[in-house]
Parts: sequence; structure tokens; C-alpha cells
Amino acid sequence: MERVAPQTPFFNPGITYSAALLAKDSFSNPAGEQAEEIAFELGLWLAGLECFLSTWDHSPAENNRPADSTRNWTKEFRLTHSALLICSRLNYRLRKTLSDSEVTDLPISLDDSNEFSSFLRDTITLNGSFIQSEYLEFSVWKSWSVLLYGKLRDSKVVGRFTGQTGKSTDDYLPANLKKLLQSKPIPFADRADLEFILPRFAKILKFLSVIGRMVKDDEPLKPTLLIFSKVYEESEGLINYINNRLARFPDETADLFNSLDSASYSASLELKKVYQQELTGLVGIRPAPTIYARIETAYALLNDSFEQILAGFARLIEPGIAVNEVFPHFQKKLEQSLMLRKHLWQVLQAVKAAEHSPDKRSLGDLNRQITLFVAEPTRYLFFKDKETIERFSEEVFATTDKKDLVPILHRFGAYLETLFSQVNMRNVLGAHPFEEKN
Repeated sequence: MERVAPQTPFFNPGITYSAALLAKDSFSNPAGEQAEEIAFELGLWLAGLECFLSTWDHSPAENNRPADSTRNWTKEFRLTHSALLICSRLNYRLRKTLSDSEVTDLPISLDDSNEFSSFLRDTITLNGSFIQSEYLEFSVWKSWSVLLYGKLRDSKVVGRFTGQTGKSTDDYLPANLKKLLQSKPIPFADRADLEFILPRFAKILKFLSVIGRMVKDDEPLKPTLLIFSKVYEESEGLINYINNRLARFPDETADLFNSLDSASYSASLELKKVYQQELTGLVGIRPAPTIYARIETAYALLNDSFEQILAGFARLIEPGIAVNEVFPHFQKKLEQSLMLRKHLWQVLQAVKAAEHSPDKRSLGDLNRQITLFVAEPTRYLFFKDKETIERFSEEVFATTDKKDLVPILHRFGAYLETLFSQVNMRNVLGAHPFEEKN
């Protein structure tokens, strides 16, 4: 069954959030939450909603087109409704934070938040009336998307929130990379390019971090399609800028030219993988495990790629700098990937041995290797791969007849070989070639 965001905690159109209601413990904010963080995320959701509404008919992540006018368009209405509910929850938390805080540098006031509450009340009530219908035609969706997009663009308070996603992009740079950019002697022209491009890659990573947190916390993930819409818009704009800069670059042998060319190629390649494969048709998919698996993969592909791009620029400024000096969490990912690759290889060898000679000794070793592998290393796989490993493991453990077991082991071995190759191609393992003695 498709997971949907529960409505009652987010917004009740019949309730005005008064100071008395704000004081209730059931609506308390996470400890230490800052108004700036809430406003940024709220602005991101609104910016993503605008992108989704303006590009849904030609988005590379969606294979539904206006010509497909006979299908039911209620899923799109549910998606915008979920996004508005999320915005309502975030605005509520922002109001409470602003009410509790005496001083804030945020250019959004409590009055702005109150005005936005009125905006949400009207739009959520109207959107909610649409989703009560069992069937909605394309013409209804087109009218609604144009209406809602216009209301968002015309609202000054919405503009102040979306403006938070584009401010102070230097703050999103990793601390060590920011320090390098400020302290190292760099030619003026190169510095101008780097100071424009690097913060924008960092901003996209900041956007992706919201999706990463939702994946980690097992929140409903289909609404993240709106954030992915914003990520695509920002990424395409940045790639176009880099390509235009490359076309006018005076020296094609320069290190910066090669770094920019590599960044453009890598980013374009990952965008195609994500938006033309993983996210295609996701609006119409209902099973929660499928949605989770595809969103998790899409997030990981983009996040890892853009981190590697920033690390590449760091090496341009400071040759020899390690990736984990730019992104400290990279070391943990490296250790996990090394462990995963090692155990995958051991299980693969045990499966091949058992398939070749399914005697008591080889089967005992296989069961032991699978048990060890499922216990921990599978946690470092994508959800879809972990699920497949578990299904094969259950089949192996449940099959006692050797004639039936050998074909299962053959399929399991073929799958493990493919999975091992995929793991071995992870960016984090680029500088760590596999050796069989491992």
C-alpha cells in the first residue's frame, strides 16, 4: 500500500494555530532546531513545488505526457496535497520557534508566518476537495497546476521563503574546501569561476541532504519528487553555465578546463541515470518498497557524484588532498564499502564451491558465510539489493534436495557476480582496486 503523509498532525483547515495551541507539548519542535533551518527547508519545498508545477509536462523524471489525457490524474493532486501539508507542518514549527526566540537574523517575521498560514489554509482546503474524487481528468489537473503555480509566484511571503534556498551559498561549502578557496593563491580568472561554481554544487548537496534525512528516517518519500525537480533545475542550470564557460575557455590544456569538463560530464551522466531511469514514472507507483528503493538509489547516485566533483575541485586547489579531508564522513563510507566488497567476494566463492560440489562441508561453509553476510554487511547495500540477497538466502536455507539447490546456487552466483561488479565500481573505491587475497 502506498504510504501517504498523515494529515491531522500537519494541518486542520478548521483550526487557526493560536498561541495556546502552539504551547502544547504534542507540537513541540526537535531539540535545538533553529529557525533558519526550518525556513530553508520550507523554502526548498515551496521552490520544489513551483518547479514540479511548471515542468511536470516535460520533466525527464516523468513519462506521463499531456497526450495521456484519458488516465486518472488524482496521484498528481495527492502529491501537491502532501507537499502543502509538509509546508504546513514546517510553518507551524517555524511559528513556534519564532515565538520562543527573542532574537533571530532571519528576514522572515512571525507576521510572515501567520500570513503564510492563511495562504496554506485556502490552498490545502481546495486541494483536499479535489483528492476526494475517484477520477480526475487531465484538464482539471492542468487548471489546478496553473492556478496553484500562479498563487505561489504571486505571493510575496512565498517569495521570501523560496529566497532562503538561494542565499549565502558559501555557507554550504565543506569547511576545509571553503578554507582552501580563501587561503590558497589562485589566478583571478580561475578564482572567479570556482567561487561561482563550487557553492552551487554545495547548494545542490544541501538540497539533497533533506532527501537523505527522509530516507534515513523512513519518512514517506514520494513527495521528494518535488525536491528532485528543484535539484534537476539547479543542476541543469549549472551544467549549462559550465558548458558555456568551456566553450569560451582560452586554454583547453589548463587544469581548470579539465576539471570543469570532468564535472560537466559526470554531472550530466548521473542526471540521466537518475531522471531517465530511477525516477521515471514514480508518480504512478504505489508499492512503498519500490518507491523507497528507487528514491534511495537516486539520492545516493546524485549525492556521491556531486561530492566527488567537489573533491576533484579541492584537488585542483590542493593536489594530494584526500576526499575524507573535504567530507569527513567519506572515511566511514570507504570502510563500509571495503567490508561489503570483502564479504561479497567470500560469499560468492562459497556459492561457487557449493554449486560445484554440494557436499556437507561446502554447504556448511556457505551457510556460515551467508549468515555472517546477512548479519551486518548487507546494511551497506541499497534496499533493493538487500531484499534480493535475503530472498536468495531464504531459498538456500529452505532447500534440502541437492538437485533443486544447484540451480538456485547458479542463479545466486550470477547475481552476486553482478552485484560485486557494481559495488567495485563505487566512487569511494576508485583508489582501492580489489585484490583476491582480500
